[in-house]
Amino acid sequence: MSRVVIALGANLGDRGSALRAAAAAIAAVPGVRPVASSHEVESVAATPDGPDPSRPRYRNAVVVVDTDLSPQTLLDALHGIEDDHGRTREVRWGDRTLDLDVVAVDDLRLDTPTLTVPHPRAAERDFVLAPWADADPDAMLPGHGLVAALLAALGDTTERIDEPRLFAGRTTTGTGPTA
Repeated sequence: MSRVVIALGANLGDRGSALRAAAAAIAAVPGVRPVASSHEVESVAATPDGPDPSRPRYRNAVVVVDTDLSPQTLLDALHGIEDDHGRTREVRWGDRTLDLDVVAVDDLRLDTPTLTVPHPRAAERDFVLAPWADADPDAMLPGHGLVAALLAALGDTTERIDEPRLFAGRTTTGTGPTA
């Protein structure tokens, strides 16, 4: 089994419902077992040129799962969930109904045409780090260090949303991959 961190985001439609439905769909994928999840946060849309407050704000969260699926097979399942939620891929960094990213898989380092883990920009994104630290305060981003320390150094501009965690009953800590 591998421990996988998945980032969820949406800035179109009913963002919160999309994240909760996506978390349920991830938990229902055969070979996936939910471990922990974050509360939702809200953030300014990120673009290649930096934050863009003129675009719809994002809702973001993180789920941590154990799986016996390969990283590519899990990514394919995540793309299917995105498609089920009306995700289109016409504009890179464009607005979206749902975005699911594999952030880390254990301590694995992988770079293929379709998947890079750890996610190459995770250490630069408070909207990934803040919910990840919420889901697992002891999490480590492989090759970068403690997620909470990365977030402290970067600064947290996200706003926590007062909604239950995406997976009910989070009781585990120490769920993140180690460096």
